[in-house]
Amino acid sequence: MLRTANIIGSGPNGLAAAITLAQRGVAVTVYERNQQIGGACSTAEVTLPGFRHDLGASVYPLGVCSPFFRSLPLEKHGLRWIEPDAPLAHPFDDGTALTLEHSLDATAAQLEPRDARNWRALFASTVRDWPGIVESVMHPLLGLPKHPAAMASFGPAALLPAQMLARTVFRSESARALFAGCAAHSVLPLTRLSSSAAGVVFVAAAHTTGWPIAAGGAQSLTDALAGHLDSLGGRILLDTEITNLHQIDPADATFFDTSVSALERIAGSALSPSFRTRLQHFPSGPGIFKLDWALREPIPWRAPACRRTATVHLGGSLAEIALSERNAFYGQPCDKPFVLLVQPSLFDPTRAPAGQHTAWAYCHVPNGSNLDLTDVIERQVERFAPGFRDIVLARRASNSSALEAWNPNLAGGDISGGAMTLSGLLTRPTARLYRTSNPKIYLCSSSTPPCGGVHGMCGHLAARAAFSDSL
Repeated sequence: MLRTANIIGSGPNGLAAAITLAQRGVAVTVYERNQQIGGACSTAEVTLPGFRHDLGASVYPLGVCSPFFRSLPLEKHGLRWIEPDAPLAHPFDDGTALTLEHSLDATAAQLEPRDARNWRALFASTVRDWPGIVESVMHPLLGLPKHPAAMASFGPAALLPAQMLARTVFRSESARALFAGCAAHSVLPLTRLSSSAAGVVFVAAAHTTGWPIAAGGAQSLTDALAGHLDSLGGRILLDTEITNLHQIDPADATFFDTSVSALERIAGSALSPSFRTRLQHFPSGPGIFKLDWALREPIPWRAPACRRTATVHLGGSLAEIALSERNAFYGQPCDKPFVLLVQPSLFDPTRAPAGQHTAWAYCHVPNGSNLDLTDVIERQVERFAPGFRDIVLARRASNSSALEAWNPNLAGGDISGGAMTLSGLLTRPTARLYRTSNPKIYLCSSSTPPCGGVHGMCGHLAARAAFSDSL
């Protein structure tokens, strides 16, 4: 029976594992190397005083529908979701934009008649069966899904390459691009099998549970999880970097909310040679280059629709997005990358001084890339918002090395915990899933099922696996 547990890393998955164990009476200690909890789910003033920037994720389509988060009284610990008027905008070079609306019909109404019919046909069953699909995709894909009928309607489209699906289903370049931008969250070439899955999930989330931001920033979600853990008797030790298992007190189980490489490095000889070899060959995903901006005023979008949302996809066409994602995955540069931009202060005035704003953007880059893409990204923003550079008060640029130095779990700038290929999703990082070759050591990060994203399910399911093993 588990009585004590150590958690290395205080990201959402580490805190989720800690809460799941503490709910069962396990004495839990969380170790965090930084002076602030949360990892990539945190907020800080990194440009100018009073401008609060999310250091990683800002928008939570998987967080708001997470079965684990929804089971917790996080609102009692200060969490409040803010839902923008529209989940997403995708502008085009002619000054227009498509918006992903909360309503499936409202989104389809922007499209030409045939594309409107096909949009409804493609997503209607996923929207209808959303609760069952969430329960299924938020668990390991190996084995029988929790809701087979719902997954039967979701699976065929999700398994297709996104480029093929977009070109087959939609006639207009604008509809194809809108879907391609959502599919690019897979961080895969859009020609790869299963690259459509992220697109289908993110569109369906927009039409059901939404794409909210957290009031006050990402830190409020982390603080709510930590507050609940504290109410259960768990403890968190800050400014405590663990480089060797001998640094921490013995426990019945130790959980790693870390990258695969950090698990292999820290656990070392506590793992079998063959398991360590398997970890060493786990494929990384692309990295990112991120910019944070303090702004004098809102971004001057040419398309007014871009002011209705916190999330804007800057990629133009399907072909442009596909090329950007292919190059990042295969280690090649791109001079017109697909850019994901978030402008939370439009809907949350706590993020900046009165009348001023914050925004951030990133693009996918080859893993470990140290190129400075500040000018490249800002040219993409200027393309759809002329005069953008004139309103920038300050900026902070973070290449892949800087991100990894701040948070070693972002190995090579990889925010997904490893390549999200079909085989990678099935056995992240091995068929043991959360378990390792050592029965007292578990992996609970986004390198385990269900995948990257802020939802806490990796940690929750790892803790449940360990508790079950101990019975």
